[in-house]
Amino acid sequence: MDDYSRQATRLEAIGGSYDKWLLGAAVALASLGIVMVASSSIALTQSPFYYLTRHLIFIAIGVVLAGVAMRVELKEIEKYNQLLLLGCFALLIVVFIPGLGSSVNGAQRWINLGFSKFQTVEAVKVLYIVWLSSYLVRFRDEVNATWQAMLKPVGVVGVLVVLLLMQPDFGSSMLLLGITTCMLVLGGAQIKRIILPVLLLLPGLVALVIFEPYRMRRVTSFMDPWQDQLGSGYQLSNALMAIGRGEWSGVGLGASIQKLNYLPESHTDFIFSVIAEELGFVGVCGIIGLYALLVGRAFWLGMRCIEMRRHFAGYIAFGIALWISLQTFVSIGVNLGMLPTKGLTLPLISSGGSSVMMTCVAMGLLLRVSYEYNRAVRRQEVREDIDVADAPLADSDSAEPVEATTATAIAAAMQNSAARGTSRMQQRVEPTFGRIA
Repeated sequence: MDDYSRQATRLEAIGGSYDKWLLGAAVALASLGIVMVASSSIALTQSPFYYLTRHLIFIAIGVVLAGVAMRVELKEIEKYNQLLLLGCFALLIVVFIPGLGSSVNGAQRWINLGFSKFQTVEAVKVLYIVWLSSYLVRFRDEVNATWQAMLKPVGVVGVLVVLLLMQPDFGSSMLLLGITTCMLVLGGAQIKRIILPVLLLLPGLVALVIFEPYRMRRVTSFMDPWQDQLGSGYQLSNALMAIGRGEWSGVGLGASIQKLNYLPESHTDFIFSVIAEELGFVGVCGIIGLYALLVGRAFWLGMRCIEMRRHFAGYIAFGIALWISLQTFVSIGVNLGMLPTKGLTLPLISSGGSSVMMTCVAMGLLLRVSYEYNRAVRRQEVREDIDVADAPLADSDSAEPVEATTATAIAAAMQNSAARGTSRMQQRVEPTFGRIA
């Protein structure tokens, strides 16, 4: 018993390390964001560093929150999955309470904290991804085999979307729908079953665009911004002119003309256009490369966690990777005129307190996933070394009982694993992204 106790203590003492690629990509994007917020907002107010100061404050708060997330065990977070879901609904409802909710340009999306306004949907994105990850762990076999288990998260996101459309926030609604659909596929749901709810939702989404004048104007201006350059196409046409001026190497950091009160929201939604103007095609490729590194590493981490049967951690990595990749794609697509205006910020780069802080929290969770994965790998390596060291202690006479005992232990472990999930369901195939098993 003493040997086993010492071995257990030795394993428990082994810690992990945070993924340097994830940390490096996140720090690089955030640092670039600080520089570009300073450059793009310098002419927006009488105080040239007003938005930069606010951005640095929110970055500092976000780093503190990320540090907290990096130190909390994921199994402790998983215990509160139901409270996280209730928090999603509460955050989207509280904006409608008089005195707490705040309206900006006709949109009821913020709560007034006194010193600043907080857009609650940014926190909902983090909480919802964690809850959905927990749900896919608890019902990972039923999601693959039954309609009821698959449709429950669809119903949950449907209610969230309704609350968002009441604010209104069409962009975040589509983002949550996209995250849910992709995570269900990665969680084992059959694609043919997901297609039906999508087809049923599609006419309603199209109707929301057609029968809402301001959304329809965004679509028409997206199709031809030059037709009404001084009206509905003003923002996009100026964004395209900024991108065109950048050419290959840009006009130089700080030398943008469009940011001088020509391009609206140059420090938030359309900061990518200022980056393209000042840093050119080379700078744009560098930023896209950093996002590709961040998202690709997160997907890689998720796959490794799934292979080690750490499903909750793996799904969190998948969810955050999907969030960052989809929002980045939409934000860049809007700036390039590939998509209608959605009002989504560029993660880790755009100015915006709520978005900056919650994206930092998401990075903290992602780094926690990498820490626990690395810790699990190191403990497994030490455990294997201990088994190899103990193997010569068994003589030939005891070889057969040891093999029998090992086989019995493996069978018992498989039964216990099935009991923790839903043993009546056929075990699904884990996601492989096309890799040969």
